[in-house]
Amino acid sequence: MADNELIVKRDGLVSAIDQEGIGSVIKPLIDEIYLFDTFVAGTTHLKDNSVLKEISVGDKLTLQREDNKFDDNAILVLDEKKRKVGYIPERDNIIFARLMDAGKMLTAKVSKLDQKGNFTQITIGIYLVDF
Repeated sequence: MADNELIVKRDGLVSAIDQEGIGSVIKPLIDEIYLFDTFVAGTTHLKDNSVLKEISVGDKLTLQREDNKFDDNAILVLDEKKRKVGYIPERDNIIFARLMDAGKMLTAKVSKLDQKGNFTQITIGIYLVDF
């Protein structure tokens, strides 16, 4: 072996990426910061309300901005299969919309389900995903 020969070591971070993928390295660095509790609005207007029967306490929900003629700050709430569950209520969405528009990632978790006749009230916690 020559004195100036490059030696590639496969330990530590490089080894972890090779063996388990980049997700295993990044995941421990992700932190979810609790921001706020609210409920999911618009559940009575769903075209397919079967999604409501499949949601459970603890489920993670995706938040996604929506171009909406009724609300400039509309934020869709989607289940893990990307099906529409409803919206963040208009009275609560302005700060979250601003955060999302600035490139911040927000997520939600179901914290409570209340069945009130034909109506399902879904209480959620909103979290800022921090890297």
